[in-house]
Amino acid sequence: MARDNKNFRGKKEKPEFDQKLLDLARVTRVVKGGRRFRFRATLVIGNRKGKVGVGVGKGSDVSDAIRKAFDDAKKNLVTVKMTKNTIAHDINYKSRSAKIILKPAVEGRGIIAGGAVRVVVEFSGIKDIVSKSLGTANKLSVARAAVEALSTLSQSKGRKERLGE
Repeated sequence: MARDNKNFRGKKEKPEFDQKLLDLARVTRVVKGGRRFRFRATLVIGNRKGKVGVGVGKGSDVSDAIRKAFDDAKKNLVTVKMTKNTIAHDINYKSRSAKIILKPAVEGRGIIAGGAVRVVVEFSGIKDIVSKSLGTANKLSVARAAVEALSTLSQSKGRKERLGE
């Protein structure tokens, strides 16, 4: 009986990827008749189990730009190799104008990162990490650099495990 009711909602499926809008910009193009507005959306998606991606989409309205950004992020997914709840080794990475430093942290330390790097690391599933972003404050450049840096991780063991300590 209750299922016939319009307001009945069954179990809602959880989406495959979590998403967060990093940046939404209104872009203006000046033409003969005046200004034309479009929107540029920067989106980070991840499943919190080792897959993360960054996408950019442009559209005439916000929802169109977000949908395009989601599709772009899905195409640019990378797999992050984790050791326990952190990364295996330090990473110093430079991409375009963004410089990223990522360091493994002891269990329970949490995510010590700011802005775009925090979102990327969070959605990749890493629980303990220390990070610093240098060079630029552009969210798109920093997010792309963070994703590229995480994709370069090797699955090597930590220093203590390598040395047999």
